[in-house]
Amino acid sequence: MPIRKATAEWKGNLLEGQGHMKLGTGTFDGPYTFKSRMENGPGTNPEELIAAAHAGCFSMALSAGLTKAGHTPKWVHTDASVHFDKVGEGFSITSIDLNTEADVPGLDAAKFQELADGAKKNCPVSRALAGTTINLTATLVQARGA
Repeated sequence: MPIRKATAEWKGNLLEGQGHMKLGTGTFDGPYTFKSRMENGPGTNPEELIAAAHAGCFSMALSAGLTKAGHTPKWVHTDASVHFDKVGEGFSITSIDLNTEADVPGLDAAKFQELADGAKKNCPVSRALAGTTINLTATLVQARGA
């Protein structure tokens, strides 16, 4: 399996400095600052990148589980919200909310929930973040954009 890489550089002090992150593939290359991390300033931040990774990983894991169970989805859409909060003297990722919707012909809601729960437990990003509370809302829908 390939090894995935990214780089980051920070210049200056915490409050006024600036950083730059780049994915190894070159598909993302952009700035981050104190304001983009702790407020709503322009640029990205580590937590936003974790949210993207988790949403992507979970969507793929759910699709794989659904297909393995004989129910290939038309689509799976997942939003991930990473909660970054002050804890004691420092900051932590305190929880992640995964909100997913999928159009899966021929599947009932109970089986969908079971497979979504399995994807939450078993996607590699969820396993890497096992020390963090991960909340899941999974909704089975039909024919979006049909």
